[in-house]
Amino acid sequence: MKILVPLKRVPDPDTKIRVRADGSAIETDGVKYTVNPFDAIALEEALRLREQSGTVEILVISIGTAVCQEQLRAGLAMGADRALLIRHDGETDSLGIAKILAELVRRERPDLILMGKQAIDDDSNQTGQMLAGLLGVGQATFISRLTIAPGSGRATCCRETDSGLETVTVSLPAVVTTDLRLNEPRYVTALGIMKAKKKPLEEIDAASLGVDIRSRTHVTRLTRPKGRSAGVRVRTVDELLQKLREEARVI
Repeated sequence: MKILVPLKRVPDPDTKIRVRADGSAIETDGVKYTVNPFDAIALEEALRLREQSGTVEILVISIGTAVCQEQLRAGLAMGADRALLIRHDGETDSLGIAKILAELVRRERPDLILMGKQAIDDDSNQTGQMLAGLLGVGQATFISRLTIAPGSGRATCCRETDSGLETVTVSLPAVVTTDLRLNEPRYVTALGIMKAKKKPLEEIDAASLGVDIRSRTHVTRLTRPKGRSAGVRVRTVDELLQKLREEARVI
């Protein structure tokens, strides 16, 4: 069994994000980068599937410039078998990323594409669904539990929805996107870092894939959210109701 896990390079969640004065992008000076947390969860689940069956090859992929090697090396240190960097320094969007991944899936022929449900930098939550559509395969999104019986060719997924838990079964190959409650990713060990240096990390140019990845989406301006006003303490229920009525009239 082969599992493909995309890893996106994103600002660390603990990094303070500053918007450039012209609103064109965020300030990158002094920003620490890491693997998208949802993607780390996807990789952890792939590692657990390998520990259960012992016959799983895990390929991690990232799309971007040479700096993305850092995140791929982190994935190899966690336990992935090999890594692939798609070199691309231009602008792209969720559809462009899905097209690149679709071409790689056709080349690598994985049994399962396991990826984070969204990236924390743009929160689009689109790539997994678009990828499944381009490939014409089944999908299970924002799952909180995954079970694959050896030799069954099917994945049973528990999804968290607004109305409760939903269990779906998809035939492999399929696209599965992970939610926060699926697992807790393991820490990278010193031994894992040493082993990662000997694992293969291949690079190919995005242009060589022969797909149109021009961005159809363009960010015109970024602004920081408005600060919240201070809270107001009320003494009685009647005073609370009066405040709520006043807020409703303002809205």
